[in-house]
Amino acid sequence: MNDWTLGVIGGSGLYEFDGLKDRRWVKIDSPWGQPSDEVLLGRLHGVNLVFLPRHGRGHPLAPSAINARANIDVLKRAGCTDVLSVSAVGSLREDLAPGMFAIVDQYIDRTVNRPTSFFGAGLVAHVSMADPVCARLSNFAAHAAQRANLKHVERVTYLAIEGPQFSTRAESRLYRSWGCDVIEMTAMPEARLAREAELPYANICMVTDYDCWRTEAAEVDVASILAVMHNNAEGARRLIFALTEMLPELREPSPVDTCLDAAVVSDPAIWDASLLSKLDAIGARRFKK
Repeated sequence: MNDWTLGVIGGSGLYEFDGLKDRRWVKIDSPWGQPSDEVLLGRLHGVNLVFLPRHGRGHPLAPSAINARANIDVLKRAGCTDVLSVSAVGSLREDLAPGMFAIVDQYIDRTVNRPTSFFGAGLVAHVSMADPVCARLSNFAAHAAQRANLKHVERVTYLAIEGPQFSTRAESRLYRSWGCDVIEMTAMPEARLAREAELPYANICMVTDYDCWRTEAAEVDVASILAVMHNNAEGARRLIFALTEMLPELREPSPVDTCLDAAVVSDPAIWDASLLSKLDAIGARRFKK
């Protein structure tokens, strides 16, 4: 049996995939509210897999309605050691064409209406987000993309917007001037919360369209995005298949596994009991009695 339990958060177009052994949908409750859906459990190449459709099966949830805290919490409760996020994105680079894949290195977060932390009044913690993704898992994902014959680029910067509307042309040009490479609506605060949950996180992006900075092109529309998304989702499934095939049986410890050790600043004497109770999965290692 492999040491890894890989959580996969599927974005637009990736709701399920074949090849899982002992597959079953399981409902996991969270004190942080309603997660997007049940989780699909199974095994692929000996790796325990926990799949969660980010928007819910059938895509009932808009980006701002996704309860990222509950989603990360249920993945932690399901025993995940690492999380691979799959997102459908728009491109802010001419050479990053629809149909390609991009592996995220950095984020710029422009979301405004979403809870961004498991911590707060009575129990304060500050995790580092200088390097917001797991270099090891991202490297494995890059090699898996190569093995799956997917055209891809690495070390891209992801711009997260609130949505649900797409950008204006002026906004899109501004984001390009900032050095952003792709744009989407869901990986933040997801990546922040994964870090607080001590879950190494990597983000694979499926490019579905050029954002509207290209003045000679039409504006972004859902119909054209969906047309590309079907093929991209099949590529994402091949990538996950290759990734589970190549993961080493022994999972070496990651610095993220213990990042809460240096993050909590509140005096234990004043920790809020109700918040501590909600952290029973997220902080199980850090706050164990």
